[in-house]
Amino acid sequence: MKNKQAELINQLSDKELLYNLVLTQIILLTISFFLGIILFKDYSAFFDLFHLGDIRIITIGLPIGILVVLYDLFMMKVTPARFHDDGGINERIFSSLSSPMIIVVTFLIAFCEEVLFRGVLQTHIGLVWTSIIFAVVHYRYLFNWYLFVNVMMLSFGLGWLYEETRNLWIVITAHFVIDMLLGLIIRKKNRKGCLT
Repeated sequence: MKNKQAELINQLSDKELLYNLVLTQIILLTISFFLGIILFKDYSAFFDLFHLGDIRIITIGLPIGILVVLYDLFMMKVTPARFHDDGGINERIFSSLSSPMIIVVTFLIAFCEEVLFRGVLQTHIGLVWTSIIFAVVHYRYLFNWYLFVNVMMLSFGLGWLYEETRNLWIVITAHFVIDMLLGLIIRKKNRKGCLT
């Protein structure tokens, strides 16, 4: 199954890969919209999950995102490279994007995923089931035990953060910082590799 996925990914151009990534996020947001209509009693119950003026967005969301990236970078240094192999998808996506586009794309990912998983699902089915669904949706990690454990831990961590703060913007910020910094690091590493 993993080889079939890798073949499929290799057949896509960088532009098609980005298109599919963005389309997936739009699908997640659409699912959030329809589930939200069904599960929330009214619009205000959903919008009450967002508190933009909360200082914890900066004091908690930002540092947690940075700490997760530092942990990930440390683990990349002390574990074999095969542990971090997602089939080259992240390298393909982030190497082909400009830095501003990485910021836009990773914000879109963080926003769409957290609205669905923490905002809609976790609010209604709880932390455990939401974390399992989050990990399974990140399909390419199912074939690498290390990445699967990482995505499960990240999902439980983001879920716990939401349980503690009850503010989606804090969780979106942490998720965004993680994806953005790792995306920029991948881009820089691959650009440097192209120059040598």
